[in-house]
Amino acid sequence: MITAILTSAPDATLPRQRLDQLCLDWAVDDMTWLARNEAVMLHLSHMPDDHDRRWAEWQTEQVDLNFTQTAPTPKRILIADMDGTMIGQECLDELAEMAGVGDHVRQVTARAMNGELDFDDALRERVLLLKNQPATLIDRVLKERISFMSGAAILLATMRKHGAYAALVSGGFTPFTQYVSGQLGFDEHHGNALIIADDTLTGDVANPINGKESKRQICLDLSARLHIPLSDILAVGDGANDLAMLDTAGMGVAFRAKPVVAAASRWRINHGDLTALLYLQGYQKDDFIFP
Repeated sequence: MITAILTSAPDATLPRQRLDQLCLDWAVDDMTWLARNEAVMLHLSHMPDDHDRRWAEWQTEQVDLNFTQTAPTPKRILIADMDGTMIGQECLDELAEMAGVGDHVRQVTARAMNGELDFDDALRERVLLLKNQPATLIDRVLKERISFMSGAAILLATMRKHGAYAALVSGGFTPFTQYVSGQLGFDEHHGNALIIADDTLTGDVANPINGKESKRQICLDLSARLHIPLSDILAVGDGANDLAMLDTAGMGVAFRAKPVVAAASRWRINHGDLTALLYLQGYQKDDFIFP
């Protein structure tokens, strides 16, 4: 059995006439509303031949269309990227902006996240530009620049209420992962450590760097440590350094992702907020926990 899940953008609704026509064209066996006019599951006997074309058509309506090979079920582990996924910013870009080197760093970040540059080298290059900046810059960015992605708190609260274990895994920096993890309720967090001496950023980052391969390894380690199969893991991210993690997890979701990531991912959310990840697991809106 194939399940098609349609989820709308927060400020949009599912166009009912087009949805009814889709059900006719695909000979839908059954339809289940997850949230009236916002999210719906369609139960199909097979994968439609025109699913790519239909996906593109629904994108014009600010609706994401995803498929699962079986009936969706709640995942037992959530592994999430931070920058651009759980928060709306790239923390290194915000540090650089306050340090007066924002334009250059943003350009390097964009190329690294789209897979055009080696992540580790690009990280070291950008951190070096922060050399001799006061460490208080970190606190300023945390207080003035960081905001949570829409739906992040609901996603964490709902999954944890239903017994899931949550890990924040970032190529960003530990002061930020610690803050975001604590605010949203993650069980653990992983990031990179900026080296500080005499209350000043040295321009160095500690080894080993938490990047593409380490994110994948954390996914494998969590599965082994918690005795939970990879098929029961939901991973979400937006950058090229998330690809291995998304590919390893049972459900790897590209969330408002860079083109190279979206193109390589089976599940994509371009328009919805993070609550769309709950719908992909079969949660109904009545199941949501609003912290």
